[in-house]
Amino acid sequence: MTITINKRLEAPVKIKRLHADAVIPKYARAFDAGFDLVAVEDVIIRPGETAKIPTGLAFALPEGYELQVRPRSGISAKSKLRISNAPGTVDAGYRGEICILMDNIRQVAGEDGQRCLDVNDKEVEAGCEVDRHAYLVRKGDRIAQGVLAVVPIAVFEEVDELDETERGTGGFGSSGVQ
Repeated sequence: MTITINKRLEAPVKIKRLHADAVIPKYARAFDAGFDLVAVEDVIIRPGETAKIPTGLAFALPEGYELQVRPRSGISAKSKLRISNAPGTVDAGYRGEICILMDNIRQVAGEDGQRCLDVNDKEVEAGCEVDRHAYLVRKGDRIAQGVLAVVPIAVFEEVDELDETERGTGGFGSSGVQ
């Protein structure tokens, strides 16, 4: 059996620059699912804090789609920075600026100085007094990725009983760990 795949599905997405330095997203490689979202200003994230990092962009997504905001694996592997609500959902009806909620999950604090860490966990000049375990997300850093996804609309039907399945009501951990 041969399966022929003609072409990637395309959807028109309108983008508005809200900041002169905003970077229009692009896919790094031909078969990538996600496109890069880039910080439009410097943001310091102290240990245990969450920061909202602006991208300087607003999107008009087609009806029936969402934009999923996901972590970049390199940042997650190299640092203690995490996307707070990953994957975050941007609804098709939203027209405001896309911002990335990022956590510094490092719990060590209290060592102030002029240096902190970058998104690659390398020590850098902060330009101000800051905890050395803080992260400096710099303007121009690729901080997250966006994935466009089709979203079916649920049609809810209230019933008195649900059909039986092998799993039944087995929830958290019901299939074991090995």
